[in-house]
Amino acid sequence: MRTNPRVLAVVQAGGQGSRLDVLTRERAKPALSFAGSFQLIDVALTNCAHSGISDVWLSVQYQAGSLHHHLASGRPWDLDRTRGGLRWLMPQQGGGSAAQDGFSNGNGDDLHRFSDAIREFAPDAVVVMSTDQVLALDLRPVVAAHLERGSHCTVVTTEVSLTQAADKAVITIGRGSRVARLDYKPERPSGTTIAAEVFVYDPTVLLATLEDLRRELSHTDDGNTGIGDFGEHLLPRMIRDGVVHAWPHEGYWADLGAPAAYLSAHRDLLAGRVDVLDRPDWPLLTRWPELPASRVDTGAVLEDVVLSAGCRVKGTVRRSVLGPGVVVEPGAVVEDAVLLAGVRVSRDARVVTAILDEGVRVEAGARVGQATRATRAHDDHIAVVGRDSVIGRGVTVPAGARLEPGTTA
Repeated sequence: MRTNPRVLAVVQAGGQGSRLDVLTRERAKPALSFAGSFQLIDVALTNCAHSGISDVWLSVQYQAGSLHHHLASGRPWDLDRTRGGLRWLMPQQGGGSAAQDGFSNGNGDDLHRFSDAIREFAPDAVVVMSTDQVLALDLRPVVAAHLERGSHCTVVTTEVSLTQAADKAVITIGRGSRVARLDYKPERPSGTTIAAEVFVYDPTVLLATLEDLRRELSHTDDGNTGIGDFGEHLLPRMIRDGVVHAWPHEGYWADLGAPAAYLSAHRDLLAGRVDVLDRPDWPLLTRWPELPASRVDTGAVLEDVVLSAGCRVKGTVRRSVLGPGVVVEPGAVVEDAVLLAGVRVSRDARVVTAILDEGVRVEAGARVGQATRATRAHDDHIAVVGRDSVIGRGVTVPAGARLEPGTTA
């Protein structure tokens, strides 16, 4: 094993992120804020930066422009380099075979489309991760164990509930941490150990497997290889024919791919369960908003609240996360909610169990969402308002409503 292995990280920023509904109509999913001033992309890039991985490729297909300003050529993560650093992988036409042109159809297919670039880079290990997940993970011991064991793939795993496992890749682990089986999005999960969507691949085996699958699977004239997501063909084939090991992640992990999961993660944050922000030796790196400190006026009430820079609170806020520049006027009440940058809640308005995107205005006396007795978040309990929408004076937006960006209600 090389003393200093050549490691390439591929961060898959994904497509439209349709499960998040109106929150990703006008932005790439990794550009969605988390914990106030951060964005989801920060998590993956921070884990790479602190793990000493300086070659990071970002694969993004949808609304790539929504990431440009925040990423700042990789500067907050020390990835703005002359050699290596942050590289954008964008869909293209005429860049190779039909199977490598255009938009990908799943994260496994996405890797195939950039297989020539991976082969040319010639890494010792390829780390692949998505941007839906929130976790703090030192990749150095994962890569070291992967190389030492001669693994074809190492799957980072985590534990979830049986309900959550039904939407994930359920992993069965045998002797010696070897992965014995994968059940992709099973109706009746046999366990609660899942793939945390962080993988380390042997590049030679990865590229050979992708090419074998491309030849074997049905593909269409538009270049769809049929490889799909990693859990459909890629990882099952590597488990069947190769050596795949598991690496258990024992810290906090959450997938923020749907409104309920997004709100739940912020509830976890307020409850002190998210260790991603609590490690002085592993700070979550980001491009900070250029705003003054927040201000809380006389008469305001705050209970279990995260305030970002530039907030001004004169009303009541409970169990909520306020993004940069949020204003809550006198008499307004915000409870069990996530308010993104620039939201204004006017006098005597009420926002409860809701997610309000950037620039939303809630006029005086309006009502958005309502309290629920359920302890677990459900999508149909949460009102979600798209960016730059205006909720008019005295208007009521019911629980579970979805308002498209720019709506005037």
